[in-house]
Amino acid sequence: MRTLRAWTTTAALTLFVFLVISPLAAQNREQAQGQPQEYLVYLGTYTRPAASKGIYAYRFQPATGKLTPIGLAGETQNPSFLVPHPNGRFLYAANEREEGDGQGTNNSVSAFAIDKRTGKLTFLNKVSARGGMPCHVTIDKTGKYLLVANYGTGSVATFPIQQDGRLGQAAGFVQHTGSSVDPNRQKGPHAHFISPSPDNRFALTADLGLDQVIEYRFDASKGTLTDGPAAAKLRPGSGPRHLAFHPTAKYVYVNGEMSSTLSTFSYDAPTGAMKELQTVSTLPSGFSGTSSTAEVQVDRAGRFVYVSNRGHDSIAIFAIDPAKGTVTPSGHASTNGKTPRYFTLDPSGNYLLAANQNSSSVTVFRVDAKTGGLTPTQTTISDVPDPVCIVFVPVT
Repeated sequence: MRTLRAWTTTAALTLFVFLVISPLAAQNREQAQGQPQEYLVYLGTYTRPAASKGIYAYRFQPATGKLTPIGLAGETQNPSFLVPHPNGRFLYAANEREEGDGQGTNNSVSAFAIDKRTGKLTFLNKVSARGGMPCHVTIDKTGKYLLVANYGTGSVATFPIQQDGRLGQAAGFVQHTGSSVDPNRQKGPHAHFISPSPDNRFALTADLGLDQVIEYRFDASKGTLTDGPAAAKLRPGSGPRHLAFHPTAKYVYVNGEMSSTLSTFSYDAPTGAMKELQTVSTLPSGFSGTSSTAEVQVDRAGRFVYVSNRGHDSIAIFAIDPAKGTVTPSGHASTNGKTPRYFTLDPSGNYLLAANQNSSSVTVFRVDAKTGGLTPTQTTISDVPDPVCIVFVPVT
């Protein structure tokens, strides 16, 4: 009898440890490592087909890759690109519209407050983007200014972010001029991306219409943009769309939308000077269909570069040479959907989420940290029309 009681007590303790103590220990380890246990995921969409109403929200568990739908978070027109504030309290959207007077009267950037408990967004205000078809927004390293690229009119602007998250009127503005070789898409400038340099001293803009990455000196105290280093020129007809810095800030990777290429540049932080090192195709050998690139990102460890191909409908994977910064093709992963306009690595670096615009789906991949390879998980979003941007906001 005594032996039976002892066995029962031991079994009960073992079960208690398995069901209660172990999960708590894992949770504590995660908290100790500073990794949030849950994120809000916001999806920007195109509302032009009328099926979508704006920005949609999900809850994401980085431990499992699970996504739980919340629903429509904020109603707004064509939020084609999103960026959360570093404090996690506000979200900003580029409201991309094709119609307008060309000066941004009907093209705007909007500010929202985030309710982390519900995931819902409260509209704060919107301001003119100072140009047509704003397509990219980001925030400088101080969190005081929103930077905007206007594709339609080929201009860039900066906007002060007030204490309550609202946007003020433009603090800086530059209108690009010129053209390149393609008579249909490069008759004039098309600013497609803008981002501060890692040290916040420069703002880099990829202009598809000019085949250039233009750098401006950025004054973080005033939000102004002034002339910087000489523009980095890509091969004619490349159509640079986005760029990504290597974690060391020694290299910049630029995807050519029109040429389906990835270009590697060295980057000199003190001067901002860029020098082309290499340009490679993002498509597999023998592919003869129509395709264009969309997004480019570097993993947190600086070992791999990823580029999305719209048409081939894949994510191209490249391994980075740690000594040279140049890349070697390492394969392709189908996005299991049509037209992957955007993708992003989750904050843990363990997952990659690809937004397939024309199949209204988001595919979640597991990332192999050693090889950079992508394996589809069982998680797929198939209920949000025209998803074109994905951002993460930590809940805790």
